[in-house]
Amino acid sequence: MDAPSVSQQRVTELLARWSQGDDAALAELTPLVYQELRRIAHHHMGGQRPDHTLQTNLRWQNRAHFFAVAAQAMRRILVSYARAQRSEKRGGGALKIELDEAALVSPEESKEILELHEALERLSTLDSRKAQVVELKYFGGLTYDEIAEVLKVSHVTVRRDWEFAKVWLYTELHSAG
Repeated sequence: MDAPSVSQQRVTELLARWSQGDDAALAELTPLVYQELRRIAHHHMGGQRPDHTLQTNLRWQNRAHFFAVAAQAMRRILVSYARAQRSEKRGGGALKIELDEAALVSPEESKEILELHEALERLSTLDSRKAQVVELKYFGGLTYDEIAEVLKVSHVTVRRDWEFAKVWLYTELHSAG
């Protein structure tokens, strides 16, 4: 295993300072860990299809494109976290990794996130664009105009897709329980 080029102690120190609200620590930390994070991402993405949305050498088209990818990543992170929490609850023996003393998502929210994810997967089989609209709006916080730009459709189409998807998901989520 290659020795890290940056002192692990220095990174830990900067993380602690950043956690305490020192924004200058983040500015110093980012360039120290960027290449290592890219290396890790490249390793994990090696087996994925070439056109996968998350890429290690991605060329950003614009701000909306960046936030679209961030929304997808946020969804994956939340779903993975929720699955891990449910596995732990069932005694799955999964390795528990603490990101913070306070949980990112409560057990109730974990259940809701998984149910939403599963419903979005079903919606995606019926109409993938509507599922993308939900992902971009709900997980990414994009506006109608930003979503329209990412999906290369009109603002009106995005609004219609959002309205349809909200009703469809509400029905789907409330009829299952």
